[in-house]
Amino acid sequence: MKIWIAQQNYHIGNFEANTQKIIAAIQQAEAAGAQLVLFSELCICGYPPRDFLEFENFLEQCTQSLEALLPYTKNIGVLVGAPAKNTQPLGKDLFNAAYYLYQEKIQQVIHKTLLPTYDVFDEYRYFEPAFEWQIIQHQGTRIAVTICEDVWNLGENPLYRICPLDKLLPQQPQIIVNLSASPFDYTHHEDRLAILKANVSKYQLPFVYCNTVGSQTEIAFDGGSLAFDKAGNVCAQLATFTEDAALVEILPDGSITNPIVIPAAQLPQQELQPATLQPTLHIEKVYQALVLGIQDYFQKMGFTKAILGSSGGIDSAVVLAIACQALGPQNVTAVLLPSQYSSEHSITDAELLSKQLENPYYTIPIQPSFDTLLQTVQPHFNNLPFSLAEENMQSRLRGNILMALSNKHGYILLNTSNKSELSTGYGTLYGDMAGGISVLGDCYKTQVYALAKYINREREIIPNNILEKAPSAELRPNQKDSDSLPDYDILDAILYQYIEHRKGPEQIIAQGFDAALVHKTLQMVNRNEYKRNQFCPIIRVSPKAFGVGRRMPIVGKYLG
Repeated sequence: MKIWIAQQNYHIGNFEANTQKIIAAIQQAEAAGAQLVLFSELCICGYPPRDFLEFENFLEQCTQSLEALLPYTKNIGVLVGAPAKNTQPLGKDLFNAAYYLYQEKIQQVIHKTLLPTYDVFDEYRYFEPAFEWQIIQHQGTRIAVTICEDVWNLGENPLYRICPLDKLLPQQPQIIVNLSASPFDYTHHEDRLAILKANVSKYQLPFVYCNTVGSQTEIAFDGGSLAFDKAGNVCAQLATFTEDAALVEILPDGSITNPIVIPAAQLPQQELQPATLQPTLHIEKVYQALVLGIQDYFQKMGFTKAILGSSGGIDSAVVLAIACQALGPQNVTAVLLPSQYSSEHSITDAELLSKQLENPYYTIPIQPSFDTLLQTVQPHFNNLPFSLAEENMQSRLRGNILMALSNKHGYILLNTSNKSELSTGYGTLYGDMAGGISVLGDCYKTQVYALAKYINREREIIPNNILEKAPSAELRPNQKDSDSLPDYDILDAILYQYIEHRKGPEQIIAQGFDAALVHKTLQMVNRNEYKRNQFCPIIRVSPKAFGVGRRMPIVGKYLG
C-alpha cells in the first residue's frame, strides 16, 4: 500500500482555501503513484473550530467541501477529517470524524472515540464519542483508522476506559493510520514519538501518522508527521513547523520500503514533563513556534505590519528580533518611548538593535505627555508621595501612544510581557499589557534570555549590553526588577512548579525553596488572575500556558 502523507496548514473556516489545498495534495499524491492520501484531523474546517460548530451554515460548508473533493477520488482513496452528524436519538449532534472517500463516493465515516477535555482541548463540549468501531478496506488492504487522541490511551495511567484499537483488532487490520491535530509544546515531541512507538509495539502493525501544522491564534501545531514499520523503526519523518509531504510504501509483511530514519532502539520511552524548568530545552523549536505563531496570526487575520515599544530591554529586543524574522524587518516598526527615568544606554541599545535588524524605528518622548497628565490629576492626588500610580501612568501613556499608532496605520501591536511578569502581576493593565498577540507570554524570563542567545548564535543581533544589564522597567529612579521580584532563576523555578506541575506551597517548600518566598510568590500569582483574564492571546509553547488551557477563578482564595 502506497500512502501519501499530506501535512498541511489550514485556516479555520476558510473552506475555499482549505479545499483547494486538499485537492492539490490529492492530485500530487495521485501523480506520485499513491493509492491512499492521508490528511489531518478536521482538516476540512480547520482545528479547533470551537463554537463555529454550533452554526448550521458552518456545518453545511463542511459538507459542500467534502462533496467538492469527490470528483478527485476516482482512482485514489482519501482520508480527511470533518464533523459528522449524529443521526442517533441520543448524544450530542456531532462526531469528530474521518471520511473515507473513494471512487467519487463517501465510502465510510469513522468516528473519534476519545475526546480530550484537558488543557487547550474541549472536544466533549461539541462531539459525541464513537459507539461502534469498523476498519476500512481499501484496495484489498485492511486499515484501522484512528483520530489523534484515539492512540494516546496507553501507559501506566490511561485517561479513558476504552482503547479504540483494541476494539478494532478482532477485524485484523494490517495498517494503522492516524489523523491528528497535536499541538506543539517544548516537551511534546518525545512524548509523541514514544506513544506512537508504544502502539506499534503493542499491535505489531505499521503506523502512519499525519499531524497538522500551522498556528491557530494561541495554539501552534508543529507537524512532524511520521511513519513506523511494524518493528517500530521510523521510516518517514516530515518537517516541523512547515508544510510537507511524503510517500510511504508499506509491504504486506509490515515493512516499509523507505529507509530507516530513526531506529526503534533510539526512540525515547514515554517520559513525564521535566521535573525542573530547563530554560534551554528545545529552544530552537520554541523559537520556530513563535515565528510561526506570528506569521500565521498576521496572515490569517489579514494583517501585514506590526508595531511594538522598544525599551532597550531583553523582552522587547527578543520580540522585535522574532517579529522581524516572521514578517520581514521592513514590516515591523519599533517605537522608542523614553521618559525622564530612561537611561541613555537603553535608548542607544534600542537604536542599535533596530539598526542591526534593519527595521524602521523612531522616538516619541513621553515626558511632555506625562507632565500634562500629572498636572491634570495632581489636585486629586492629595499631595501623596510618588508611588505606583505615577509609574503606571507612564506605562499607560506608552500603551496609549502605541495603540493610537496601531489604529491609525493598521498595525498590530505585539505585546512584550514574559511569563514571569504575567505570573506575578508585574505589568500594567492597559499599559505594557496592551497588544493584539503576546509573543513571550508563555516564556519565563530565563527562557527569554535563552531565546536571545539562540538569536545571537551566529552573530550579534541583540546587543550584548541588553543581555548583560540588570532588567528594569525604568519607571522611577534607579529601578530594578529585583526591587520587586526575586532573582529570576529562583522565581521561575518556583513558578514552574506551581503552574506547570500544579504543586502546592508545601510541596514546593519541600524541594528546598524558602517558605516565605514561596508563599509570597504564589500569593502574587493568585491575586493577579484578574489581570491575565483581560490579557491578549498568548502563543503557547509550554505544557501549561496562561489562556484557554489554564482556567482559574479570579476570586479564588490562595491555598497555603
